[in-house]
Amino acid sequence: MKKLLFVLIAAALFSTKAFAIEALGEESLTIPAPSAVLMEKTTGEVIYEKDAHNKMAPASVTKVMTLLLVMEEIKAGRLSEDDMVVCSAHAASMGGSQIWLEEGEQMSVHEMLKGVCVVSANDCAVALAEHISGSEESFVKRMNARAAELGMVDTNFCDCTGLTDNPQHLTTAYDIALMSRELIMFDKIKAYTTIWMDTLRNGEAELVNTNRLVRFYKGATGLKTGFTTGAMYCLSATAERDGTEYIAVIMHAATSDLRFESAKTLLNFAFANYSLCPLRSPQALPPVRISLGECDSVQPVYGGVESLLMEKNRLGELSYELILPENFEAPINQGDALGEMVVYSDGSELARVPLLAGNSVRKLTMIKLYGKMLLRLFGS
Repeated sequence: MKKLLFVLIAAALFSTKAFAIEALGEESLTIPAPSAVLMEKTTGEVIYEKDAHNKMAPASVTKVMTLLLVMEEIKAGRLSEDDMVVCSAHAASMGGSQIWLEEGEQMSVHEMLKGVCVVSANDCAVALAEHISGSEESFVKRMNARAAELGMVDTNFCDCTGLTDNPQHLTTAYDIALMSRELIMFDKIKAYTTIWMDTLRNGEAELVNTNRLVRFYKGATGLKTGFTTGAMYCLSATAERDGTEYIAVIMHAATSDLRFESAKTLLNFAFANYSLCPLRSPQALPPVRISLGECDSVQPVYGGVESLLMEKNRLGELSYELILPENFEAPINQGDALGEMVVYSDGSELARVPLLAGNSVRKLTMIKLYGKMLLRLFGS
């Protein structure tokens, strides 16, 4: 086996979720809301939680799932932002936050996304749901199915808006973080969720974002507010700085100010204490020689997670040890384990990242092997 050592002086060292929470401690945060969670987007690590699995009414934060399904339809090519959506009588009948769509009125998906993301328009949310699934009921079934796929085990949706305080319409701060994380994987949604002020209907209808963090918090990327008398003030707040994005979920805050201040407290804590670093060596991975194969080498690629969440207050020297054999014998299948990259900080092992075959190499047949030998003897 050959071992190559790469060393990089870094501003901080990697940490795991358990190590991070133990080191910094949850007691340093005071969140007045009854339920909250703080999650990093790339790794999905939970940095802070307070009764994050208690089932509660989410109000309009429900629309995170509605938006997720819309964005997935666009990605799949079944929906375009230019498609026109016709408002039904049911969609026009929605109360609460709305843009006052009339039955039969048409708007593009683009305009309706602005309505949902900026002013939490219930009429737009229902119109989009009906356009995609034929009815709100069918769309809600898809919402619950997608929630199950994401591991949202404590969630049950009864509508696509969260407008009514249906006692069966429940989720948790943790589950909201899961669907929020999935939604912000779509960078395109941030073109809507970061709008502070805009208009619809050729400037006749003014929009002002219900999420004031978009205007007043550095790096805010969204995401969704919610309020009903039963759910109180809810919020899924997302923000990104220096390539690291966090999700702060606040449930059932007593006032609107408390939900925003609580989210800011969580986000400030994350940005002050953590950073995201790629779990990759700064050096390129060398090819591995292959004997008795149709080609002479295979290119290793990284497997496993790409990044780890690190604590800024734990500085150290990062080193990378590449462990690969001198050669492999064919056949090699794409994805086969070749070796590993071991990551150290100040000599202490932090992680092992598998190195996999980036391509397949078939074994030479006897005829091809004989032909290859002849080429080497007599040239081409």
